[in-house]
Amino acid sequence: MKSTFYLLIIVGLFCADISCAQTTHTFTEGLVVGPCHQYGREAIYKDQLTYQVIHKTLAVPAEGKLFFTDAQGKELKWQRVMADTAKRFRHTALSNGYLYLTYTAPKEMLALLQVAGHAGLYFNGIPRGGDANQYGYMYSPVKLKKGLNEILVRVGMGGRFQGIIANLIFPDKKVLLSIPDITLPHIVFRENTEPVWGGIVLFNLTEKPLVNVQLRAVIQGKEIISDVPVITALNSRKVGFRMDVSAVHQKGEVPCELTLLQNGKAMDQKTIMMQAVESNEHYSNTFISAIDGSVQYFGVAPQKGGQTDTAALFLSVHGAGVEAIGQARAYKSKDWGTLVAPTNRRPRGFNWEDWGRLDALEVLGIAKKKFNPHPQKIFLTGHSMGGHGSWYLGATYPGMWAGVAPCAGYPTLMGYGSADGKIPENSTDPVEKMLLRASNPSNVMALASNYKASGIYILHGDADRTVSVEYARTMRNTLGAFHNDFSYYEYPNGSHWYGDHSVDWPALFDFFKWHRSKKAEETEVIDFTTANPGISSVYLWAGIEQQEMPLNYSRIQAKRNATKKLISITTDNVHTVTLWPGAFEKGRPFTVKIDDMEVCTSCMVDDKPLYFTKNGRWTVAEKPAVTQKGAHRNGTFKAAFNHKMVFVYGTAGTKEENEWAYNKARYDAETWYYRGNGAVDIITDREFTLAGYPDRGVVLYGNAATNAAWPLVLSQSPIQIQRGSIKVGEEQLTGDDMGAYFTYPRPDSPFASVAVVSGSGLTGMMATESNQYFTGGSGFPDYFIFGADMLKDGTKGVKMAGFFDNDWKVSKASVVKAQ
Repeated sequence: MKSTFYLLIIVGLFCADISCAQTTHTFTEGLVVGPCHQYGREAIYKDQLTYQVIHKTLAVPAEGKLFFTDAQGKELKWQRVMADTAKRFRHTALSNGYLYLTYTAPKEMLALLQVAGHAGLYFNGIPRGGDANQYGYMYSPVKLKKGLNEILVRVGMGGRFQGIIANLIFPDKKVLLSIPDITLPHIVFRENTEPVWGGIVLFNLTEKPLVNVQLRAVIQGKEIISDVPVITALNSRKVGFRMDVSAVHQKGEVPCELTLLQNGKAMDQKTIMMQAVESNEHYSNTFISAIDGSVQYFGVAPQKGGQTDTAALFLSVHGAGVEAIGQARAYKSKDWGTLVAPTNRRPRGFNWEDWGRLDALEVLGIAKKKFNPHPQKIFLTGHSMGGHGSWYLGATYPGMWAGVAPCAGYPTLMGYGSADGKIPENSTDPVEKMLLRASNPSNVMALASNYKASGIYILHGDADRTVSVEYARTMRNTLGAFHNDFSYYEYPNGSHWYGDHSVDWPALFDFFKWHRSKKAEETEVIDFTTANPGISSVYLWAGIEQQEMPLNYSRIQAKRNATKKLISITTDNVHTVTLWPGAFEKGRPFTVKIDDMEVCTSCMVDDKPLYFTKNGRWTVAEKPAVTQKGAHRNGTFKAAFNHKMVFVYGTAGTKEENEWAYNKARYDAETWYYRGNGAVDIITDREFTLAGYPDRGVVLYGNAATNAAWPLVLSQSPIQIQRGSIKVGEEQLTGDDMGAYFTYPRPDSPFASVAVVSGSGLTGMMATESNQYFTGGSGFPDYFIFGADMLKDGTKGVKMAGFFDNDWKVSKASVVKAQ
């Protein structure tokens, strides 16, 4: 009830903001059908309606008309539904079902389509982004055709309870700013001597790209003008702008006048309110993310009494639906350290996996530079989803944390899945098993031995009905088998949240206070496991650079004997081992044995790591070439969405192929914005050049025949896609109904990758439109090729999936094919 009220407030504020109260159409009747789709945290999904849409067999819905007959022989028919008094559609069929809405326009018109509570939709057959969490600020600029306009809204499992709200808004302006989803920092006295960053949503309700646009920000007479990136046709984007706050010297609300300019002419104007605080108060800081160039923020609980040279740093990761500044405010300031709360990119975001993990690391890096903590006093904690984040980050990055303290947390997305469902624990199906391999980095139970690097404090309420205390008890028993430095406390009668002491628990911080992380030279034994060196590759002085079987678990156990001047290592699923500075004193020779083989007798570590590679037997080796897989770039498909990625859509195909490419790129950009508070450059294949976008991730939409950028980045790829065929290594697949996702290293960059969203024909391309690759923890291997029948038949529709070897070639050992 509380969240619904908040949603209605947000919608009302937005409409009032653009004077749209008299030009809003609220949908109050429609048709529903379901359940008819299955989406979750894996690459495989089923969707009977999308299957009919892409095959053009979907009959115009009508009350009582048969939609399809399910596997049990049950007939699913369209049913009439009316919105309730709160303008929400509720119906049992909305659980994993679809809502059909129509609007008859007197002429061609431009509008903002706002739907809340859904996972995505088709507007006249074109995919647009969803608002599954009912944030209320997801608006899609659309063009209505004269006459009947059809909207098919995909609703998840909880749709029957939260309801769906749908509006068409006809604003007076075609280019406008939107305030509700604004990202702003606090103005901190005596700290903000440089301009600060904000982020605001900009709508382009025109059929042409919006160019030559700037944002002017004025605060107490201080003006800064920031350039705005190109916003493509009928699209929105959250854009960054700078503000000069140097004239602010009084605590409280501070107005900022924002003016949108095109060629010097004002197009829209908004007044936003900022908050000025003292340096000893909790505050938010903004920064430009290297992931996509967007404006992000983190919350801070500053050290009481000011920073000191030996202070600690506490990284606190928040729970689902919690803002980072709210997380920071749950803690009283400590006199021995600063607490920093990253955002996970959104209050729900990515469950602290994937880009949530990158956000946590990015904020940690910024915080280290800003607050200069003692390097052995870095601590990790979090609550609920952040409790999972603590388990996950703690297991993934051993040696980084002096102490880890999950509060009310669940260890894996296999046991507790929240709104996006669970990762399946296992499967007997070879195709699904291969796909699930890409999710192995999420399974902290397989990485549990890494916890030996840190002190662990587990806090959980014994009456928690949201995240059962049994998760904490399971982890207590797991740690009890091998860990000699953990504490455990069940708060009596504690619910999921029983006050700020659910996280700001004195005994937890006392535990932290007497812990330090070990230096490399103090650590004689290394026990390190990773599922992906591209995520985590090193623990203090030993690491795993390359695997034998990609994304299977790899482990090294190393012992250092200073007396014998010997390092002994045992390995499992490791192709290349690294020894880093700190393994032995500089200039001091030592012997290395790996898997009982004496590899060298006079090794020395200076400022660079040593490499040892297994080719039948272990040998001393050079650092693997950047063109190979390694810690710098190791797949999977999702990893390419990084390094300020750019979406490149094809324009060399037919009209329908080109429209698909743009619509899909825009859909992914909308989903990325919603999921990750993100922003992406969308450009044509003709605009893309290697020199113009150096070292940036590339997401390419189309195939070799339809996207002119293909030969620039994929000429050497072992996967080649044309109309009517897909070639994988030496194998040729034929047909025009195949979709494909794959990744390949960008040839002119030592770290950036290319992600490809493609198809062998229009049907195959449209089969890629629905996806779960922005869902936290969902597993996508290096390549995944499927027929459109997958949407109807599941794994039976998969043609081929697998991982490239360390030379980025098709590996017979890591591929599954259609049976």
